[in-house]
Amino acid sequence: MLILTFFCYMTYHLSRKPFSVVKSELHQNCTKLPFNSTFWPGDKPSGNHSKNGTWCDFPPFDKSNYKGLFGDLDSAFLLTYAIGMFFSGMIAERVSLRYFLSIGMILCGIFTSMFGLGYFGGIHSLAFYLVSQVLNGLTQTSGWPGVVTCVGNWFGKQRRGLIMGIWNSHTSFGNILGSVIASIFVGYSWGLSFIVPGIIIATMGVICFLLMVDPKSSIKVFPSQRLEPCYYVFLESDVINGSEPTSYNSTDDSEEQPEVESKPIGFIGALRIPGVIEFSLCLLFAKLVSYTFLFWLPFYLKSTSSLNATMAGLMSTLFDIGGIFGGITAGLLSDHSGACATTCSLMLLVGAGMMYLFNTYASVSTTVSITLLIITGAFVNGPYALITTAVSADLGTHEVLKGNAKALSTVTAIIDGTGSIGAAIGPYLTGVISKTGWKSVFYMLIAANFSAMILLLRLVKKEV
Repeated sequence: MLILTFFCYMTYHLSRKPFSVVKSELHQNCTKLPFNSTFWPGDKPSGNHSKNGTWCDFPPFDKSNYKGLFGDLDSAFLLTYAIGMFFSGMIAERVSLRYFLSIGMILCGIFTSMFGLGYFGGIHSLAFYLVSQVLNGLTQTSGWPGVVTCVGNWFGKQRRGLIMGIWNSHTSFGNILGSVIASIFVGYSWGLSFIVPGIIIATMGVICFLLMVDPKSSIKVFPSQRLEPCYYVFLESDVINGSEPTSYNSTDDSEEQPEVESKPIGFIGALRIPGVIEFSLCLLFAKLVSYTFLFWLPFYLKSTSSLNATMAGLMSTLFDIGGIFGGITAGLLSDHSGACATTCSLMLLVGAGMMYLFNTYASVSTTVSITLLIITGAFVNGPYALITTAVSADLGTHEVLKGNAKALSTVTAIIDGTGSIGAAIGPYLTGVISKTGWKSVFYMLIAANFSAMILLLRLVKKEV
């Protein structure tokens, strides 16, 4: 289950990454390129591809407000994702996760490819790309509640921070692979930067359908090697709580094996779980920062250096490599200290300082830029990874639920859905603020980190 869900969610993030890499190709400095009247395939709008400073830009992104249009497309995806997430968790509690994930991944593949087909079809309508982003954002909500519920229901709380910290590296691996794949095609056929990832996630959806074992399946019975007439019965409550299996004598036919009856928890009931509101609001700001880097880092690197679109996309993977180490470190610290809120707060504080250093000194040399990018990625993604995995799983199996196994998807969706509101705000604000300079964008991100830290002060005080 760890391996399968790892690759499933890796492909979700793989399919989200192409647009951040392709942005720099949709609008570029055409005066540095030799004129080519057949630069784009398909029909071209009249008057938009004359020999001028925008002849190589792909309409409708050849206008001066192209950054705002990029922000609109980011927001279309992320706002839909945020709104859909609140409903997705409740749906996941009530249906088979096998079908839920498989269908979701196949639809994600279709809608991701839809954006790329606009290149080959010569489609220059902004509405077409907005619709593809909205549909993709909606179907992407099937991923996180599904995989976290699978892992949370199969594994107990012992060493959960480390296990889920390592497992959560699927987001960074997905971002890295998505950047690499998109970078391979962006220089000569950016439509393939979407279509290839779309095929990959759809294929993984079929594999998920064939291999997934739904954690909501019936009671699993294993014969004991020590006592012949006795069977160990693993109930869902045993798996969730990490407790020993319950023993029943199999020779007594009259004795029925009890079943655990769990009713799906409601939205208000999930909000009443201690810590859900604080961590949800904290994630709103933490995810705002993380997704701003996810959607804008390649564009920022190309705009502030001499890198081309391909090299900027590859360079951006260093941020995600740092994120892998950050997520694992956050999980280890949380396990050893038992203080999730304190761990997140310390990493948020250091992350704010690292963003300032990256913006100020990254231009000194390539070595300094690479070093700062990796360290910044570790401290930006560490708290985000911890909250969306181990913290969500802990809150979704909180002791106040009394063993109810059908709360995990709802709690996970509330926390990640609230965070996704921040993820939608960050890239949009970046598109607006970047007009005044990138330094203003970094000040906004640093302020978001401090806001996230402040929201955890009550829980930090309690832990201390």
